[in-house]
Amino acid sequence: MRVRLPGGRISPAALEELAELSGENALELTSRGNVQLRGVIDQEDARERLHAVGLLPSATHERVRNIVASPLAGSGVDALVTQLDTRLQGTAELADLPGRFLFALDDGTHDVAALAADAELRGGVVHLDGHPTDLPATVAHLLDAAQAFLDLRTDEWRVRDLPDGAERIARELGGRVTGPRDVPEPQSAPPVGWFDRPDGTVALGAGVPLGRLDARTARFVAAVDHPITVTPWRTLFLHGLDEGAAETVVRVLAPMGLIFDANSPLLRVSACVGDHGCARAQGDALGHAAELAKTIGTDERVHVVACERGCGAPSGEHRRVVVRDGADD
Repeated sequence: MRVRLPGGRISPAALEELAELSGENALELTSRGNVQLRGVIDQEDARERLHAVGLLPSATHERVRNIVASPLAGSGVDALVTQLDTRLQGTAELADLPGRFLFALDDGTHDVAALAADAELRGGVVHLDGHPTDLPATVAHLLDAAQAFLDLRTDEWRVRDLPDGAERIARELGGRVTGPRDVPEPQSAPPVGWFDRPDGTVALGAGVPLGRLDARTARFVAAVDHPITVTPWRTLFLHGLDEGAAETVVRVLAPMGLIFDANSPLLRVSACVGDHGCARAQGDALGHAAELAKTIGTDERVHVVACERGCGAPSGEHRRVVVRDGADD
């Protein structure tokens, strides 16, 4: 069960509920800032519980609520995330968007811009698959771009798959592409550690090894009782802490395995679930990735997969390792 978290935002109560639903399985953080649960037996019960904590607001639009946002952007971008998600759910036609269509709200740091979203607000204008346009950066234009994509597509899943997609969509909206495709390289390391905020509070960024958050640790994160963001880099942010609380959180959560050191090699290794939860898997991708982290080069990024599908790959340059029954290539 994949649970969409627009902008990665999740309340402590909702994270607690996910931990309860996960049972003995880890919560899996995805490359779009969402959460996956495996081994869910009673799906109807799970849906009701997710709906009760605000994680399943729409029965028709859940698959298309794919929205990423800069995790440290603040209340202005948070408000845009809410507006976009609400209006997306309120537009019946957009329920037909492919489940891979991605919206992004970048605050100028170019962090989520590196994900090459299909429709993105960045630098005061709309970007389409990374192409800047002269369309103003508004939620309305993002939704109009999504509708134009639907009107133009046949079986394409992304704007990049549609021939001259960015140019044609911009033209449909009365605008034009104004420059070459501009997709920045991903950050060299995910944002983890201590971040002083303009309002005097602290945001703590915590790496989650291999993107797998065990239920016990998730409950401890929820118990901090502050706003939480799940990022596309498989990390967590805890927002609005004072310095004393932030120090306490690090002392408690670091021994539980969360990473607060930006130089940790585990932040540069990722993996599909492998034979821990996928019928197609031909090996233990997670175990191999954990071993690779002990020897990885200081500038190297590696993604380990257990079949040729290569699920869960990070954006940007990385080395792919395919594991088959203990061997790799």
